[in-house]
Amino acid sequence: MTTAPLHVRAADATVLADGPTSLITLLADADATGDALTANRATLHRGSPGAPPHLHTRASESFFVLDGVLDVLVGDEIRTLRQGDFLVVPAHTPHAFAPARDEAADVLVVFTPGIDRFDYYRLLERVHLGEADPAEIAASGERFDNHYVDSPLWRARP
Repeated sequence: MTTAPLHVRAADATVLADGPTSLITLLADADATGDALTANRATLHRGSPGAPPHLHTRASESFFVLDGVLDVLVGDEIRTLRQGDFLVVPAHTPHAFAPARDEAADVLVVFTPGIDRFDYYRLLERVHLGEADPAEIAASGERFDNHYVDSPLWRARP
């Protein structure tokens, strides 16, 4: 399916706070790209918990580090990405991400194929603001293809 070109100006992009130390800038959801991709910018300040271990069954998740240092759990290892590094995590692969200790990270995150995610990010912000119950996040796993998993390795990360 083809769509018209999509141009999102920085000044027009929606920016959400999903916690006290992180922002999500909404760039392109699946419906705007003919399901080709979904893209957002994750701005993770020092001390941000990032995203807990999870996996996606319908899409790969890619990370391009614009600035800073990002730790990424990939299966049973933790990789450290620095400015300019790129990583693709295939579907069904448990992963998590957060800035490295005492660091911040600014990351372009892309899902391929696109999956509707913007309402998930809006839910995270509503939970952060106390406007939604955290149980709604777990209950939305199938809808947003976000399935949380446990990782002793990630829990033990300094």
